[in-house]
Amino acid sequence: MRKTSLVIGLAFVLASAGLCLPPARANSLQQADPAISATRVYGKVTEINTSAGTLNVKTDAGSVVVVNTNEKTTFQRMPPGETDRAKAEATSLTEITVGDGIYALGYVAADRKSVPAQKIYVVSQSDIAKRNAAERAKWATGVKGVVSAVNPTTKEFTVTSRSLMGASQAVTVASEKAKLKRYPPDSIPKYVEAKASKFEDVKVGDQLAARGEKSPDGMHLNAEEIVSGSFKVVGGTITAIDPATNEVHINDLQTKKPLTIMLRPDSVIRRFPQGGPGMFGGGGGPGGANGGGARPGAGAQGPGGQGPTAQGPGTQGPGAQGPGGQGPRPGGGMSMADLLERLPIISASDLKVGDMIILSSTQGSDPARLTAISMVAGIEPLLQMMAARQGAGGAQPRPQDLNSNFGGMFGGVGVP
Repeated sequence: MRKTSLVIGLAFVLASAGLCLPPARANSLQQADPAISATRVYGKVTEINTSAGTLNVKTDAGSVVVVNTNEKTTFQRMPPGETDRAKAEATSLTEITVGDGIYALGYVAADRKSVPAQKIYVVSQSDIAKRNAAERAKWATGVKGVVSAVNPTTKEFTVTSRSLMGASQAVTVASEKAKLKRYPPDSIPKYVEAKASKFEDVKVGDQLAARGEKSPDGMHLNAEEIVSGSFKVVGGTITAIDPATNEVHINDLQTKKPLTIMLRPDSVIRRFPQGGPGMFGGGGGPGGANGGGARPGAGAQGPGGQGPTAQGPGTQGPGAQGPGGQGPRPGGGMSMADLLERLPIISASDLKVGDMIILSSTQGSDPARLTAISMVAGIEPLLQMMAARQGAGGAQPRPQDLNSNFGGMFGGVGVP
């Protein structure tokens, strides 16, 4: 039972959801906080008093507990992601820093505000950061795009991605030795919430990200891990905004039918600037953009602040985007993901009736209601650029082109 509790506790520490509640509400919930029980507390260190031997620990729910240590308290450092106590190494109070995750064992006070710790397990914040950076690097050099073919005999997927200038690239992903995960319907893609899946769950049209070893020519990847999901990209003009319910109503460009878009705290909203593609190093026609350019709005980004009122791309999770697609391609220029992630982040209050938007959503049970993963407003310049690329004389591209142009690169599968 104690080992099970440790596993669950460390999982919560590593999830780092960072949910903060107002102090009054946090106090009222202290007794019901799942991170506190009669014999253990887990959370993140917010304050250290080495001379007094105390640590202030804040749980994901916002409760603050004082962890008291003495000469009999033992300290063990756990590698990030590990739950096997045999792999822990001895450490000390002086090696703990603010931001570290800890799991303290001891008899918690009746008011659940303090605990004399007999044993403390520590997960270093710096160790977590190094692990996350290494994981992001693996995914960034992998493959991300739309599944264009499935081969049940060889257990391979063909994953197609498209650059901003329209160049298409197909990579064969071998899945036989890979760990497969999948995002559930009606969800904001977060890597830590992806569920175990099997080869048969992945269909043509799904978005897929894979990491593993690429062939020298970059056209084949032996996957170690694959994350997939069924996503939908739609566009339309805003007809109404309901701040009370965080809902936006549009007319679908393709079907001409009304759609209700639900904004969640993790939905990311951006706006295409009036300067258009020129802001990213080129003009609106083919060949005008490149992999360079500034990153407007980058200063507004931050971990865990993705909501309609406090936007920013997630770090775990992933938020919704992952490590930014596949980057510039030979002869293809900037990818669509590269461009979109450079757009300034806005709040839901910045949206206006009449704005033309494009958004991504996981496929849900109600086709008339979509949960926004990522949304971009003011997309007329982008559509005109796409139309010019398609040789359509400046007219807007056909609505059915939205998935082929943005699928796999617009607010789709999230990775670490």
